[in-house]
Amino acid sequence: MKLALFDLDNTLLNGDSDFEWSQFLIRIGILDRELFEVKNQTFYDQYKAGTLDIHEFLDFQLKPLSRHSRKVLDDWHRQFMAESIMPMVTPQSRELVNQHLNAGDVCVIITATNSFVTTPIAREFGIENLIATEPEHIDGEFTGQVTDVPCFREGKITRLDNWLSARGWTLDSFEDSVFYSDSMNDLPLMCKVQHPVAANPDATLRAHAELHNWPIISLR
Repeated sequence: MKLALFDLDNTLLNGDSDFEWSQFLIRIGILDRELFEVKNQTFYDQYKAGTLDIHEFLDFQLKPLSRHSRKVLDDWHRQFMAESIMPMVTPQSRELVNQHLNAGDVCVIITATNSFVTTPIAREFGIENLIATEPEHIDGEFTGQVTDVPCFREGKITRLDNWLSARGWTLDSFEDSVFYSDSMNDLPLMCKVQHPVAANPDATLRAHAELHNWPIISLR
C-alpha cells in the first residue's frame, strides 16, 4: 500500500486558490478592492517568502465567510470554480493524480487553504481525502474562526499524523510515501516522507531539492 500526498496551490493548480478566492470576492464586489487587494497580495508575498503569520492570515481570510450565509457562499463558490479554478487545472496534474488513483494508492490533498475553498477542488480531481485548514462552523454557518491546528508548515505533519492515527495508520504503515509540493513551506513534511518530489518548485525548494537529489518535475 502506497501513500500519495499532494499539495494543492501552485502544485496541482497553476495558481493559488486561497489568493484567488479573495480576488474573486473583490471582483464580484463583495470585498472592497481598496481595502483588501493590497492586503491579499501582501499575505501572498509573505507566504512565498516563508514569513507568513498563519493566524493573522486566517483572520483575514476566514472573516468574510462569517458575514454571509452558507447557501450564498456555496453559490459564489460554484461561480469561483468555473471562472477561477478550472483554468488552473492542468492536464499534467490530472494525469499525475490519475496515475496514483489507478495504481490504487491512498491519495490525499494536504493544503493550508481552508476546506471550504478546497473541498470542491479535491472532488474535481477525484481525490476523496482532504486535509486542510478547518474553518469553524456552528449549525452549518461559519464563525470566522479556525478549528484544530492550521494545516501549514509543521502543522501539516501534525494534521497528517492525526489523520493517519484516526485510521489506525502511521507513515510506516505504507511501503512507500510520496509528497508533491512547490513550496519551501512544505519542507518539514517533505523531509518526513520516503520520496519528496519538488513540483513547480520555488527557488528555495528547488535549491534544496537539487542539493538532496530530489526529483524535480513540472505540472505546467
